[in-house]
Amino acid sequence: MPEVTRHEPGSFTWAELSTSDPKAAKSFYGSLFGWSFVDNPVGPGPDDIYTRFQLGGKDVGAAWKLMKEQSDAGVPPNWGSYITVAKVDETAKKVKSLGGSLVKDPFDVMDYGRMAVVADPSGAVISLWQAGTHIGFQRMGEPGTPCWTELATRDMTKSGEFYSKLIGWKLKPAPDGSYTELQVASGRSIGGMRPIQKEEGPVPPHWMIYVQVADCDATAAKVGKLGGKTFMPPTDIPKTGRFATFADPQGAAFAVIKLEGM
Repeated sequence: MPEVTRHEPGSFTWAELSTSDPKAAKSFYGSLFGWSFVDNPVGPGPDDIYTRFQLGGKDVGAAWKLMKEQSDAGVPPNWGSYITVAKVDETAKKVKSLGGSLVKDPFDVMDYGRMAVVADPSGAVISLWQAGTHIGFQRMGEPGTPCWTELATRDMTKSGEFYSKLIGWKLKPAPDGSYTELQVASGRSIGGMRPIQKEEGPVPPHWMIYVQVADCDATAAKVGKLGGKTFMPPTDIPKTGRFATFADPQGAAFAVIKLEGM
């Protein structure tokens, strides 16, 4: 079992679903990926529950109910991603000078860790995480675990400069400029960046999580049966694998990929 005990700074290390219907979301993702759930009360109300998604008893993500003020402000159900950094406060201090903004200043999450929420110059939102007792993903590298995180942006150059200076990522652009891999200091690719296409319409810049699967086509068929929506049907990426993108029944977007040779 590919268990993880630490994450290299700059890695994507947590994925968190904000949803309008946690019960329905648990049913959908449990059926789709074989996840089990651990509900943790975090407040006095019946909806004050933080649910950890697990595979084989190890954490692979989480979910919680969208707050009323978020729903009232028009925030849709969504998957949010976290990047592990060595020092959240030091990283957060750089955000404004690089053209981004702080959505939430650094704060402690009990003894689990310290975090901040950042919007890049294009408006795409990402969280920064400094681990305490909670490292993030405890299992990776197999079907049912998040394996990639991708930024869709309208300005590849500006976004690349922002994150390379903020996080320290190395950028590995494709020869034709159609895609850029994001690499941590060790040279390992942990995510990517792509331009938003005209045919996508007024889609705002955003981050997308990818979950590894054993069979992309079978997963796509199952998404439909479970009430999800397909945005991009199963499509081959030469020398990489086969992927597809969806929305769950509440509207949160995510992607899956069957990696070549795995």
